[in-house]
Amino acid sequence: MKTVFVTVGSTSFDELIQSVTSDAAVQALTALGYQKLTLQIGRGSVQPSPDGCPGIALHVFRYKDSIADDIRDADLVISHAGAGSCLETLGAGRPLLVVVNDQLMNNHQLELARALHSQGHLHYCTCSNLTETLRTVDLSALVPFLPGQPQTFAVFLDRAVGLQ
Repeated sequence: MKTVFVTVGSTSFDELIQSVTSDAAVQALTALGYQKLTLQIGRGSVQPSPDGCPGIALHVFRYKDSIADDIRDADLVISHAGAGSCLETLGAGRPLLVVVNDQLMNNHQLELARALHSQGHLHYCTCSNLTETLRTVDLSALVPFLPGQPQTFAVFLDRAVGLQ
């Protein structure tokens, strides 16, 4: 079953959960052949009901000890731009679409997403253009992020947030 895994990490990002479960986004996902949508909603207040996404099987949870299996089993990961979520997904070799929370002040998430995108490792968007991005994105063009190089990621992250 072709699966999308959405994670907000330990935060709340209700706008992402609402956007990815909107009728338009669900239609875009099903048009791409996805049949299952798993949402890790963290401490958010939005919790979609399992029957709220016609045409796609929906599973929702707040937290687990590890989301490694969810990431590994996903054909697409849609994530907030947290460094940990990005690194874990890229390290697992899964296609990654990062949704930047443009409501955050001093948003380093956008810098990180832009930096990783410039290297071809992921695509990024905001909630306002998530559906359009799903309709047009070419996941096959992504460049693998080589695992086992945490120093490379650390340097990348330092540059993205202006420490280097």
